Amino acid sequence: MTSAERYVTAAYLVVLAVLLAYLVIYAFKLSRLEREVGELAELARRRKEEAA
Repeated sequence: MTSAERYVTAAYLVVLAVLLAYLVIYAFKLSRLEREVGELAELARRRKEEAA
C-alpha cells in the first residue's frame, strides 16, 4: 500500500467518523426533543382537564 493510498484511506475514515458523530448527536437531540414534546402534551392535557 502506497502512502497516497494510506492518506486516502485515512481521509475516508475521518469523514466516516465525523458523519457517525453527527448522526449520534442528532439522534440524542431528537430523542430529547421527543421527550420534551411529550411532556408538553401531557401538561396541555392536564390543563385542559382542569379547565373543564
